[in-house]
Amino acid sequence: MQSILSAALPDLSRAVVIWLSLLGVVGVVVSVLLLRPGRFRLDPGARIRRAAMPSQLERAQDEREQIRYAQEIAVAAARATTTAQRRRAEWVTAQEAVEAAWQTYQAAEAAVRRLGAAAAMPLPHTARTPAEYVDRERYLHRAALDAYWRRELSVEQLSEVFAHRDGWDPRLHPVEQELVLQRAIRDNLAARHAAAREREQVAWRAAELAVAAARSLREEAHAATGRRVAESASVLPLSEVARPSAEQTRENKVIARGRATVAAF
Repeated sequence: MQSILSAALPDLSRAVVIWLSLLGVVGVVVSVLLLRPGRFRLDPGARIRRAAMPSQLERAQDEREQIRYAQEIAVAAARATTTAQRRRAEWVTAQEAVEAAWQTYQAAEAAVRRLGAAAAMPLPHTARTPAEYVDRERYLHRAALDAYWRRELSVEQLSEVFAHRDGWDPRLHPVEQELVLQRAIRDNLAARHAAAREREQVAWRAAELAVAAARSLREEAHAATGRRVAESASVLPLSEVARPSAEQTRENKVIARGRATVAAF
């Protein structure tokens, strides 16, 4: 009997150790489940989301596409900035042309007033002979040609002078002829000033559109790259400054000359 017990005791002790080990493992698992119940929970939605996520290769491809797109937008923004600078320079040139045309018109208007006052006075008496009329006609033609070469008369007006149409009378006294000539010069310069103003307005609108396009591309480049494209300090913020009115252009000097010293956008 004792030999049987001595033979069974080692097996019994090993069985007890195994059972105690199993109970310990079960206790650890139960403790983990009680402390963190969601750790071993099956979540089909999470598996689906992980399966739907792009792979590392796809993420690398997307990143390359974003870099390429950002570079293209940056190049387009730089070109748009250059275009905005050129449009602004064209607008400044057009504005200076408006100012110059207004100054010449003002001088012609002053000459008309001066000659009008002189023509209101009694004119010197001259003999009305054929030779006198020839001299008056020659004087009118020479004065009109001089005004044309000074670009104060148009080709159409010069043709009317030589055709003796539209109020051009070579028999008038030279003082009266000079008054008629100055009025024609004034009208031509007024039309030239109006045309210059129209060109300035067209240049202004083109400059505004160019600045808006450049600003939009810069913002898109910033959104694509996450950093600002280098600011340019040579374009006037056309949409942020007050546009000079016609009266300001006439009474003041040119508002902007050369290149602006403030950032465009």
